[in-house]
Amino acid sequence: MRWYRSLYWRIAFGVVLFLAAMLVVQAMLFVWTVSRSGRSLPGQSPGRLGMTVALDLANLLERDPHADLAVYVREQYAQYAHPFFVMMDDGRLVTSGSESFPEPLVEMARARLQWAERMRAERPPGLPPMRPDPRFGFGPGDRFDRFERGGDRFERDATGFRFVRPSPILVNGRLAGVVVVPPQAPFGFLLGRYAPMLGLVAGGVLILGAVLTSFMIFGPARRRLRALESAARQFGAGDLTARAPHRGGDEIAAVASAFNTMADDLAARAEALATSDRVRRQLLADVSHELTTPVTAMRGYLETLTMPEMKLDEPTRARYLGIISDETNRLERLIGDLLDLARLEGGGGTLHIEDVPVDQLFERVVARHGRAAEQAGVKLSASTDPHASLIRGDRDRLEQALQNLAANAIRHAPPGTTVHLRSQLADARVVLSVEDAGPGIAAEHLPHIFDRFYKGDPARTGTSAGSGLGLSIVKAIVERHGGTLTVDSRPGRTVFEIGLPRA
Repeated sequence: MRWYRSLYWRIAFGVVLFLAAMLVVQAMLFVWTVSRSGRSLPGQSPGRLGMTVALDLANLLERDPHADLAVYVREQYAQYAHPFFVMMDDGRLVTSGSESFPEPLVEMARARLQWAERMRAERPPGLPPMRPDPRFGFGPGDRFDRFERGGDRFERDATGFRFVRPSPILVNGRLAGVVVVPPQAPFGFLLGRYAPMLGLVAGGVLILGAVLTSFMIFGPARRRLRALESAARQFGAGDLTARAPHRGGDEIAAVASAFNTMADDLAARAEALATSDRVRRQLLADVSHELTTPVTAMRGYLETLTMPEMKLDEPTRARYLGIISDETNRLERLIGDLLDLARLEGGGGTLHIEDVPVDQLFERVVARHGRAAEQAGVKLSASTDPHASLIRGDRDRLEQALQNLAANAIRHAPPGTTVHLRSQLADARVVLSVEDAGPGIAAEHLPHIFDRFYKGDPARTGTSAGSGLGLSIVKAIVERHGGTLTVDSRPGRTVFEIGLPRA
């Protein structure tokens, strides 16, 4: 990314330009205020300045009548922040700088000199020469109204206050010229005088402001944004543990917090996808293994039966065909269980919800597994609490769940023990329990017994182990009914409990 496209540089340029504009505006307002207030001469007034310059020039001309007034005025009064001009009786105009003055002001000074010259010419002979009064003007008979205020001498006509009264330059009793100091310094003059100083101050303020802004504002923000960018790049590269620092309560912290929340969510989803992928791969491996076992057995016996050189007697042939039939049934049950589990976990299939008597469920389970229990030397008992004799659910699916739990209990119950089927009321729910007196399930296997194809507990598997789908199907059926399935197991007692809504 090019440097001028950076957000930091754009903000920095904007701040610097804003500061520069503010400084220019403040400087212009300062100069304008000074020009309007007439306070460009600290410690003295325009009138006093005029009198000072007039006396100084008078002394100069008395010492050297041929002195260069222009050079002297510029050398001596160039530092003054207030302009003035000198009008000599020979018509010369000397200014304190390169500025120009309003024509009415110049004409007024010229008219004053002409009036003084006319008054001397008209004075009767024999009278002493008229000496201009240095305090009030050029002599008696002045047609202007005169007065003093704060050391300034003003003249006023019908328009009000107009100009500071010219200060006479008296050389050997003769009026050689006048000094005129405007009451207010022109805006352009003050701007030219103050521009270097204001420019230097503004430059220093801009540099200092830019440095402080960089360190105090843009520096921390840039570091935090770079940390956020680094965390985003690491996360995009596959580091799911990358997180952005979210210190503070400003907008950058809010963005960092949002990024971290998104990263946590994506990391959780990635972990869930990885887990799902592992489960899917394991499921495919388990299904392939479970399907391969009966298929391999059937193929082996079928190949044996079709070999012409093998002479099998009828009992052997019948035994082989029986094994093939058993493996076919086993394969059919396995496929049926997989389809049932897929429908239940995927939300497919319709549950026919109705009021189901618990006694009828228990009777069908006892009738279905009575012969298997008798062969295993195990008894089946069923007891129903009168307050928990009716539940809401799908009759066939609930019976399937109880059948699987009962078959599992009978398979692992020691001979001479009893498998108990009970119903009881607990917390306004009906709890159906299947209890056996088998060796129990080890604690490390309990969290996994409802996983598909899980057969990790040797104490409860053995040669008669099933496909590992029975408990998964039971869990799916119970969850589709909005119920709960729990297990409590220890050596000599294992209880599966199904909690269902009461009818």
